[in-house]
Amino acid sequence: MSDTVVFWALAVPAVAAGVMVFRFDSMARATYSLLTSLLCVGGEVVLLGLDYLGVVTILMMTIEMAIMAVFMVMYMMNPAGLMPMTMVHNTKGAVAICAAVFTALVAGILLAPWPARREGPPKDPTEALGMSLMGPQMLTMMTLGMALFATIVATVVLATHRGRYDRLGDDLRTRPADDPVRGGGGR
Repeated sequence: MSDTVVFWALAVPAVAAGVMVFRFDSMARATYSLLTSLLCVGGEVVLLGLDYLGVVTILMMTIEMAIMAVFMVMYMMNPAGLMPMTMVHNTKGAVAICAAVFTALVAGILLAPWPARREGPPKDPTEALGMSLMGPQMLTMMTLGMALFATIVATVVLATHRGRYDRLGDDLRTRPADDPVRGGGGR
């Protein structure tokens, strides 16, 4: 019973926020509406018992949408939605295509001969999914993931040859900032 309540508590906002992406005039609002929808979907994945995938979805979408909002505010002509705009072009064609795809997917779901489960559910669904996706290469992929993460951190550290302590001193009070690079925070 509680799973059903949680499912609907996540499903309704997911769909509503997904619809609002196309209703907002503001790109920032549309971005955060999409984030809300994807967070609810991540919650649904956790509800299915795939904790790892659900948490990864939530973390990835949060970071991705935050970065997207920052870039939209920086580069969009109308980030705050002060002028009317639309996210949909060729509305009639888009509705026709969406209706056809939705109908085909529903027909596939209802008409496909779904196989019956031969065994019970696995003890650890995350491990079972990982093994079915990557097989014996799971350890390799985990190691590769950590190596990529370390590379990203090292690249950022090496690319930033100075920080706020270099410009503002140890107590962060040097005014004006002693910025060795013209055009930076200390000008």
